[in-house]
Amino acid sequence: MKPATPGPAVPVTSRPSALSGGVLTARWRRSAGTVPGVVLRVLVRLAAAAGAALAVAAVHDAHDPGVLCPLRATTGVPCPFCGSTTVFIEAGHAHWGAALAANPVTVVAVAALLFAPLGPGRWWRRLSYGRRNLLLGAAAMAAWAWELARFGFLAL
Repeated sequence: MKPATPGPAVPVTSRPSALSGGVLTARWRRSAGTVPGVVLRVLVRLAAAAGAALAVAAVHDAHDPGVLCPLRATTGVPCPFCGSTTVFIEAGHAHWGAALAANPVTVVAVAALLFAPLGPGRWWRRLSYGRRNLLLGAAAMAAWAWELARFGFLAL
């Protein structure tokens, strides 16, 4: 008879430790497909976005760094993402119209990310990579046209 060789150490319990945060992580994963879980995910995302907007607005009020875009700073021509920081600054001050006017594509993208658990995320994952790239390219072109018109480079 062969002597038994010791195998790998097996944990005494398969339950995650409450001290390590494993219980919360397991509970979070289990709630993914439920209505309360989806609502909780949207609320967590909204709280994070609101906190980021308030923080960006507070930092901007304390110290205005000027133009952040390297393309606009060197050439004066805005890039497709110009106005994205302004969206968060204006949202942090609750100036919703000014946030939308700064870059509407950024507002739509942020809304899609915030509400992705309600359905847009599943729709996005079902798209082929080619369609995703086409949609992202069209959004970038629309954003750039908006920024060029906003800064007077393009008459619409």
